[in-house]
Amino acid sequence: MSDQFEQFFNSDQAHQLLEQMYGSEERERQIDRYRSCMEGYSGQYGKTASIQYFSAPGRTEIGGNHTDHNNGKVLAASIQLDTIAAAANVDSGIISVVSEGYPGMSVINLDDLEPQAGEGGTAALIRGIAHGFQQHGYRIGGFNAYVSSNVLPASGLSSSASFEVLICQILNTFFNGGEMDAVMMSRIGKHAENLYWNKPSGMLDQMACSHGGMITIDFKEPAEPRIERIPGTFEAAGYSLVIVSTGGNHADLTEDYASIPNEMRAVAQAFGVEVCRDLTAEMIYGRLGELRETVGDRAVLRALHFLDENDRVGRQVEAIKAGEWQNVLKYITASGNSSWKWLQNIYQESVSREQGIALTLAITERFIYQLGDGACRVHGGGFAGVILAVLPHAAVAEYRQLIGRTTGTEMFTIRVREIGAVCLNPIL
Repeated sequence: MSDQFEQFFNSDQAHQLLEQMYGSEERERQIDRYRSCMEGYSGQYGKTASIQYFSAPGRTEIGGNHTDHNNGKVLAASIQLDTIAAAANVDSGIISVVSEGYPGMSVINLDDLEPQAGEGGTAALIRGIAHGFQQHGYRIGGFNAYVSSNVLPASGLSSSASFEVLICQILNTFFNGGEMDAVMMSRIGKHAENLYWNKPSGMLDQMACSHGGMITIDFKEPAEPRIERIPGTFEAAGYSLVIVSTGGNHADLTEDYASIPNEMRAVAQAFGVEVCRDLTAEMIYGRLGELRETVGDRAVLRALHFLDENDRVGRQVEAIKAGEWQNVLKYITASGNSSWKWLQNIYQESVSREQGIALTLAITERFIYQLGDGACRVHGGGFAGVILAVLPHAAVAEYRQLIGRTTGTEMFTIRVREIGAVCLNPIL
């Protein structure tokens, strides 16, 4: 199997594909990652000639903070950080997954796909995805997989969605001829996350991980979202996308996350509709006193955030298309300010002594003000995790030094990846 791997990954086609996915400077490092997966697979399950290799990227959110779950618009992109797997189908009717760096094995019997009391993590997600395939009329079957990820967990880069889409792509490739599209993968990933993992997410994360490239998504019709690939890149415009860890994580934040869509919907339901997409600011102003009494001030603020953020995504997209990058930065800054003041997802009320996101944003805002160029905002769900900074290429090294001597947390540069979830074998 080792000789087969070397022949496969050292072809000109493999090199070209890996450079598209990760960049030329990362090619050899990525071959080592896939080799490690292959060796992990053979060590766990034994050698097989039918092994195939899969990748699903993480994602970055550029605009549309907490809009997807109320049928809003988002601007997002897949990134070069990803979850990969070496996998082979088996006749046992059982899915077995080992994740590098995590103890034990997740084993799912396909004869029982109902939610299991007390089951969580990867096992619950795999079960939920297999159930989603069945619910939508797709075929399922057993496979063995060895999985590795460099998508920072619990950080807002969507490590869970990356994993969900990876499992979807494996089932899609082995049992459905690769015919499932990115939207259906996203719907099934959301199904697993909502119903089997109790995470009240929208579809932004799964769509960005499955589709590839920088895209804007309009969820006005959630079952059939409108997707548009956006040309132009921050890198070509002279800017780096930088993710900064703030020292917190997303492990116990389900209630905080759930409060946002729940409060937005409470405002909408006061008007007899389901989501904030069907509201206007004037409707809210017209009944403001009543709403403050019935749903509370924070719910009203979050609904107003949704309305402005939804409009802002459209302006961001037009600015990128026009090459008006200073306007793009202005809208990213406005999005960050709205998340901080109106959406209020910068820190947990119950742990107000720890405000890693707020502190890191303050340090970054001061740096950008002194620099005279750039933008920053909370990244992803918020409350803990990471921020996004957009900086001129030449300023990244100085910013890295600043973060190192102040917060001492991790930061890294991300790039937009044009290829979404993929099985590498057919391409090569």
